[in-house]
Amino acid sequence: MNVAAKWQQLGVAAYNIVLTFVPSHTVRLGALRLWGASIGEGSTVSRGTTVFDIGRIVIGRDCSIGFRCLLDARGTITLGDNVVLASDTQIITGTHIIDSDTFDAEFSPVVIDSFAWVASRCTILPGVSIGRGAVVGACSLVRSDVAAMDVAAGVPATKRGERSSSLAYSAKFRRLFY
Repeated sequence: MNVAAKWQQLGVAAYNIVLTFVPSHTVRLGALRLWGASIGEGSTVSRGTTVFDIGRIVIGRDCSIGFRCLLDARGTITLGDNVVLASDTQIITGTHIIDSDTFDAEFSPVVIDSFAWVASRCTILPGVSIGRGAVVGACSLVRSDVAAMDVAAGVPATKRGERSSSLAYSAKFRRLFY
């Protein structure tokens, strides 16, 4: 294992075991940036969020990531600006190939465009794109793309309507000790 891979493993362990629970946005974001995440100004990652492959995470500005989320970025995760991931959301970028004799895995990126809102306890599977301004209802399983401004919900998530917001807001959310 090379030095860069060891550094990444150290970052994942340090962040997930200790740093994710530190009640300071500055400390948590600083640690994620130290291990290679690209995080825009004004964004927050709340306590208890678990991350894998920190260096494959790109978060735009003024994004809000809630408590206890899972960011499995082994296949890369990209969030635009003003994205809201509510608490307990899971983004999974990897899966095992069921017919593999050696239990091989494959990874695909997840992209969530600006102003998208993913409500609490959603699961987003590998290879999914969520369009600009889209909304995903609570407890949904997103296994296919959600178009811009669509409202999707359910298991599996399907289109339930369309959003009519002008998207003229900031999702910046930073409270002390969150």
